Amino acid sequence: MKESETLNTRVMLGDDGKYRWTYEMSLFKNPTIFLLILKIFFFIFLGVFAVVNISDFIKWGAEKVPQNLPILGYLLLGITAVVGLGYLIYAAIMGGKYIVEFEMDEKGITHKQTASQARKAKKLGRATMIAGAASGRIGIVGAGMNAQRTEMYSDFSKVRKIKAYPRRDLIKVNERFGHNQVYAAKEDFEFVKNYIASRCVNIKQ
Repeated sequence: MKESETLNTRVMLGDDGKYRWTYEMSLFKNPTIFLLILKIFFFIFLGVFAVVNISDFIKWGAEKVPQNLPILGYLLLGITAVVGLGYLIYAAIMGGKYIVEFEMDEKGITHKQTASQARKAKKLGRATMIAGAASGRIGIVGAGMNAQRTEMYSDFSKVRKIKAYPRRDLIKVNERFGHNQVYAAKEDFEFVKNYIASRCVNIKQ
């Protein structure tokens, strides 16, 4: 983080009625980002594997499908190893930290990386997209596109589900087509969680 970027870890109420704070997370100690990346690659791979199995079923019949299951296991192990190595490289490039700023009011909450981190993330995302396109791997292109997304806004009226993970300082704020991750220090965690929950009137139990 540059000297011009202030790390206000506690939630502060501004004169404009908006709450603001900055959260700094260790990419090596907190597994949240790694699990998110792994989840993205897992579902991409699962979709491709499903298409292959449907094709084999149509061509060879039901007896072919069980033969593909051991291959699935080996490929999942390979994907986990590759994602793990890629994540370590990402963490090193980002200086071992994920630093994000939050702005919250009665209507919603904005999650964005600090300016210096956003620049790094966008450069890394572009490089990943180019590498993915050159190798013909759609999953890598998708991961690169996701890496370039450094800001997200959640409208409380559109939120359908909230899940809290106090040990990771994490509150998942999920809309139908958007999934935001809100972080808050332990001292402010309950306040932020309750503030969000009390304003999300369309949550589905």
